[in-house]
Amino acid sequence: MTGDLIATVRQMMDQTDLPQEIFLDAIQSALMQAAKRRYGSTEEVSIELDPETGQIFCYVPKKVVDIMHSFAREISIEEARKIDPNVKVDDTIQVEVNTGDFGRIEAQTARQVLVQKIKEAEREQIYQEYKEREGEIITGYVQRIDRNAIIIDLDRTEGILIDGEFNRNAGYRRGDALKCVIMSVENDERGLQILLSRNHNSLVVQLFEMEVPEIEDGLVEIRAVARDPGDRSKVAVYSHDSSIDPVGTCVGVRGSRVRTIVDELDGEKIELIRWHEDIGTYIKNSLQPANVSHVNIHKEEQSAEVIVPEDQLSLAIGRRGQNVRLSSRLTNWRLDVKGEAEAMEQMKKDVAQVFKSDSPDEDEDEDEE
Repeated sequence: MTGDLIATVRQMMDQTDLPQEIFLDAIQSALMQAAKRRYGSTEEVSIELDPETGQIFCYVPKKVVDIMHSFAREISIEEARKIDPNVKVDDTIQVEVNTGDFGRIEAQTARQVLVQKIKEAEREQIYQEYKEREGEIITGYVQRIDRNAIIIDLDRTEGILIDGEFNRNAGYRRGDALKCVIMSVENDERGLQILLSRNHNSLVVQLFEMEVPEIEDGLVEIRAVARDPGDRSKVAVYSHDSSIDPVGTCVGVRGSRVRTIVDELDGEKIELIRWHEDIGTYIKNSLQPANVSHVNIHKEEQSAEVIVPEDQLSLAIGRRGQNVRLSSRLTNWRLDVKGEAEAMEQMKKDVAQVFKSDSPDEDEDEDEE
């Protein structure tokens, strides 16, 4: 049996990069289970392994008897005294046994335990490797597409894109290479589960970090991201160095840098916005490509009334309100976009209300007369 076990171990060692100590521990556990099946208990069974020579020594307790009825659990007084001259009948001594004498069932048990232990150790190793990488980008390949999920091949294991974490209209195919963010890694009774995302804002941030060296070097910063995944994104960028144009830097020569990111995101339109410390200016910038006439700030409510020319109103609001919605999420301010005509009408009403409240009540004056 030992020869078969060693052969199994060598085959598995060639397929994994687990340390030798893991395999030695797995062999010991496998032989202990085989011994338990053969001898009924492992309390006094001991397994010794020589990592240099690969030799395995197994010692089991046997009862000293005059007449043997069980070879597995008993030893004759004559054989026992060759080990310990002072032993007596009914004593129990440790006897070295040949694991090659284990039967087919014991050998099968040992192999099952060995394979299980190695798989558990490999799963734990993969778990630790990916757990340390939570929040990072990883490249995988589409392995299987289900109705509500995509299984991603990550070389040594699998990840999953659940519904809501990928663009359902992208038309992915088996074998497509996808960059994803590792959202969470769990290892429980259900097994190893790696949850991925292509809809998280950090995917856009890290793609820019990969494509724009100035971001990696700290010359340009990404201050905020707002996405409608698969459709449109706004990215606010800034540089402390006045000689650096953060928007142009991220766009690249003839749009080369941003185009690479757009392609990775399945054609998602990306608008680069210049971040500004003045919130009014920042809000104006965020509503691009629309031109803004004026921004009325209400700091207490963290809201702003944005006035735009009439011909810019639909552009500022966007299709189904997308432009103003993304701008609001990008700035983290509630935005109320109005055309100049509506704003002027509202101003007239407000002024009239002020004068009305300040003027004396005419009816009241007449009564006094």
